[in-house]
Amino acid sequence: MKIAVIGAGAVGGYFGARLAAAGEAVSFIARGAHLAAMRERGLKVRSAKGDLTIDPADASDDPAAVGVVDYVLVCVKLWDTQAVAARLGPLVGPETAVLSLQNGIDAEPLLSAAVGAAHVLGGTAAIAGVIAEPGVIDHIGTMARLEFGELDNRPSARVEALSAACRAAGFDAEIPADVHEAIWRKFVMMAGFSALTCLCRSPIGPIRADPLGWQLLETLFAEAAAVARAKGVAVTADLEARLLDAAKGLPAEMQSSTLGDLQRGNRLELDWLSGAVVR
Repeated sequence: MKIAVIGAGAVGGYFGARLAAAGEAVSFIARGAHLAAMRERGLKVRSAKGDLTIDPADASDDPAAVGVVDYVLVCVKLWDTQAVAARLGPLVGPETAVLSLQNGIDAEPLLSAAVGAAHVLGGTAAIAGVIAEPGVIDHIGTMARLEFGELDNRPSARVEALSAACRAAGFDAEIPADVHEAIWRKFVMMAGFSALTCLCRSPIGPIRADPLGWQLLETLFAEAAAVARAKGVAVTADLEARLLDAAKGLPAEMQSSTLGDLQRGNRLELDWLSGAVVR
């Protein structure tokens, strides 16, 4: 199958490289030094689940040069979603599926407005990683999982086909019973975890060991979950408890990607995480 990955960072770079290594026709749409390095030396992934290099990597900054594909994986930072949505046209044919693997809750409506809701899937990604240097992705830990499905939660051949391709590429891909619950479950976790690790300038370990830090995490999860329920999202009654159990099991050194951006002086997704809860 033909797949375009827009944004070849920790999410797009890792999952796109795994799919390419498994024989899928993957085109990476990137920019700047990362794109230049991919063109010169390919895309390298360093991971406890196995290193790999895609060389040559099919990489471009122009969707028109890629053309119509079967799937578009949108993996850019949240502030770029609107701009990406406006450039999707050359990639989208009658049967193309567009899947956001971003952190927030705003992407699916934006993409639907741009290409039509019939083309859009809902989904989430669970992975920790970073662009270590141009052309090189470091996968942190071993977690690498996708969840995705149709926006109306109906079974479909295109979702099943992508799920099978992901599993063949060596990572988990689940089709949730309710994709909107999956998106909001991830959002509640990300909004709280990102806010607290950034506020404290700390990975989860020291926060978890401090009673006040842990209490604040409980409060952040409860606030975002209350917003989900008020919007009619069918999150489970025990969502907060499940997320707190998950936080207990994280490695002590685990921190949010937002904290990594803060430490490097990069732009933050704050407006689409904590800001979305406020809205």
